[in-house]
Amino acid sequence: MTTTQLTPAQHAILAYALEHTSGKIDWFPDNIKGGARKKVLDALFNRALITRDSTDWFVAAEGYDAMGRARPAPAPVVADPEIEATVAAAEASWALARAQAKPRTRDNSKQAEVIRMLQRPEGATIGQICLATGWQPHTVRGTFAGAFKKKLGLTIVSDKPQGGERVYRSA
Repeated sequence: MTTTQLTPAQHAILAYALEHTSGKIDWFPDNIKGGARKKVLDALFNRALITRDSTDWFVAAEGYDAMGRARPAPAPVVADPEIEATVAAAEASWALARAQAKPRTRDNSKQAEVIRMLQRPEGATIGQICLATGWQPHTVRGTFAGAFKKKLGLTIVSDKPQGGERVYRSA
């Protein structure tokens, strides 16, 4: 265990706060005024020995440790019934929304839809697949090469009729 080194002023300020004001820092030695007070407070704060609420400084848990004092027991948490009811209502609403949402399965995914389109006798063009999935053309071509050919082992063939658009099929 390492001991926290405190200057005499820091030690005096923390000791006074712990002994006289339940941890609130409201006293400084006579020789610590103005900018020096700010420097002492900043140094204590940067070492996490003190903390601040909206207006006042207090000795933090680490400050109690540095002074060799037992930390104060935390104040009991009192539940607010209004907040608890609001949280419960929100959680119930989320659970209902999740239960009503149609989950994605392998059968109703965009990838499955593209495979069905490629298995049709007439096949599918890049444009048709983009329209059905909302994908960009480069995404469709990448899916052919990556997911379909490499990962799923599908054979994709294409032909381009005279003056027409290239048509892709699953062989």
